[in-house]
Amino acid sequence: MDIRQLRMLVEVVRQDGFSAAAEAMYVTQPTISKAIAQLEDELGDVLLERSRHGVRLTPAGQIVHRRALALLGEGEDMRRELEELRGLQRGELRLGLASLGSDVLFAPVFARFRQRYPQIELHVLERGSEALEESLRAGEIELAASLLPVADDLDWQPVRSEPLVALLPRAHPLARRAALKLQDLADVPFVLFEKGFMLNRRIMQACLARGFSPREVARSGQPDFIAALVGAGIGVALLPRMIASAKQREDVAIVPLREPELDWNMALAWRRGGYLSAAAQAWLRLVAEQAPPTPANKRRSGR
Repeated sequence: MDIRQLRMLVEVVRQDGFSAAAEAMYVTQPTISKAIAQLEDELGDVLLERSRHGVRLTPAGQIVHRRALALLGEGEDMRRELEELRGLQRGELRLGLASLGSDVLFAPVFARFRQRYPQIELHVLERGSEALEESLRAGEIELAASLLPVADDLDWQPVRSEPLVALLPRAHPLARRAALKLQDLADVPFVLFEKGFMLNRRIMQACLARGFSPREVARSGQPDFIAALVGAGIGVALLPRMIASAKQREDVAIVPLREPELDWNMALAWRRGGYLSAAAQAWLRLVAEQAPPTPANKRRSGR
């Protein structure tokens, strides 16, 4: 067993297939297949079930995948700490940011960070919150933007809390309401988010808890396109208020949503007990200067 085999297993699971994993790792599909087969032979267990719909971890595979994420994360921690000691990569920070809201929340931070720390090189990975948490555990990034609550193996610092609002076509009857409840939208088609967006899962669960399953008509990870689909009359979309306000259109009405448990609580997360570089700590300090923690949304940190 070697680290490269474990990294390939993690990538196959993340990409939900061998071809996509090979493309992401810049290797051939037979290389990936051979590495997974060798890993299965060495461990004496089948790790992945393959089908035309993708791949699924077996019970043994779930154990190996979980341990692989931890080992990869520890390896990256060791590399960063040693390189900082040697002074080789003192000026590098790898961030994971979701496409939803990062332009509003983090673009100003980027500018101030660059001004204060011009020697630090920023690398950004864009994915949904769920995918970013997995990249965090694997050590591919040091910090990840994620919605609260985060998993117990992560520490976090709050960034912003916003209520969700409903985006409706301007001519829709519900667009004239002063406010809406989720049940009011039971018969309206939904424009949802792409796979990997934690907010997507929360919206689906909230709808099911209220006795209906949202009727999906489209998915996107881009707020501009989501607003355009709503303006075209496709259906309703739910967005954090600050993001919806930044994407205002004449053909779209923004109506408050009275569902406080669906509030969009954005945080920066890192692995609990993991090593944080000086660059990562500088980024956290700068974000805290922009949006100090409130008593209702205190920082949870094991540092």
